[in-house]
Amino acid sequence: MEKPNAIGWFDLYVNDLERAVAFYESVFRCKLEPIGDPTGETVMRGFATNMKAYGASGALVKSPHARPGVGGSLLYFAVEDCAVEEARVVAASGKVVRPKFSIGEFGWVSLCMDTEGNMFGLNSMR
Repeated sequence: MEKPNAIGWFDLYVNDLERAVAFYESVFRCKLEPIGDPTGETVMRGFATNMKAYGASGALVKSPHARPGVGGSLLYFAVEDCAVEEARVVAASGKVVRPKFSIGEFGWVSLCMDTEGNMFGLNSMR
């Protein structure tokens, strides 16, 4: 059996779930789907998941146990060209913290902030 990738899932914490859903759906041109929580403590909207594809999926989560903010882990979303999604960030009421820059043989990165105060990265090979 192959060893799995280091990250199997992520929770991206938010204060205003509907505002955050509108932001990510606008930037990534995708639909975030409701995910049930058996504990009844959180409300979640999940990103598309393909268990056979490289990488991890996750969800926006409103929880009494955690809050959004800068300074913890940084998620990088894999995209075709980070300049495309970067251009949508401001229109979706987010901020571009550091515009697209080269990371050498590993491609390109943009650093952005969502409507909840979470910093996230965009990563592409072009």
